[in-house]
Amino acid sequence: MNLSSDQQILWQHGFFKLDGTIVTTWALMLLLTLGSWLITRKLVTQGAISRWQAALEIIVTGIDEQIGAVGLSPPQGYLAFLGTLFLFVATASLCTVIPGYLPPTGSLSTTAALALCVFAAVPYFGIRRQGLAAYLKTYVEPTPIMLPFNIISELSRTLALAVRLFGNMMSGAMIIAILLTITPLLFPIVMTALGLLTGMVQAYIFSILAAVYIAAATVVRKPKSTGQAAPMPAA
Repeated sequence: MNLSSDQQILWQHGFFKLDGTIVTTWALMLLLTLGSWLITRKLVTQGAISRWQAALEIIVTGIDEQIGAVGLSPPQGYLAFLGTLFLFVATASLCTVIPGYLPPTGSLSTTAALALCVFAAVPYFGIRRQGLAAYLKTYVEPTPIMLPFNIISELSRTLALAVRLFGNMMSGAMIIAILLTITPLLFPIVMTALGLLTGMVQAYIFSILAAVYIAAATVVRKPKSTGQAAPMPAA
């Protein structure tokens, strides 16, 4: 039994191969793109709204509030990136109810790609908010000795993001596979339902961590006070 979509080789010609990770990743992107187009093509601002628009507004409003709670302002500037991350991971987990489907987030290559997106987004938003010079200055604060440690921190948290999501998603698939071998009826159904909940939690955690990293990079540092008293006005 395959535990990762990387093991599902669908086509291979020499060095080139098409595995389940590539197919499910592009299928999810196509599904999200098509779904967003279908839902948003008939949006209304007055009168009765459809159930799809109501569900969309609930999701977008919830994500927007969470981004604002982290400290990113205005939240709308970060909604597209962080919302897409959450919806991709969440949709990948929800599709596990499909027989034979293995989520691409159970592959280290996919989680590494998502983590690299966050790695690139942090300096992008940081530079856009503070400017290049001010952002680069944060790497040598409060002292230039911190430069190598700050660089290591950037790399290590990117690795932690990838491994955390991969480990949690992979462990769920492994537990279901073991229970399916031992008791092929009851426990796999329960664990699949639990896996859906776990997947949603992981989507939330991944998105919130990405928001926290971006928030830390976009904080505008106020200049330090010189500590000198203001001159007394002339009599």
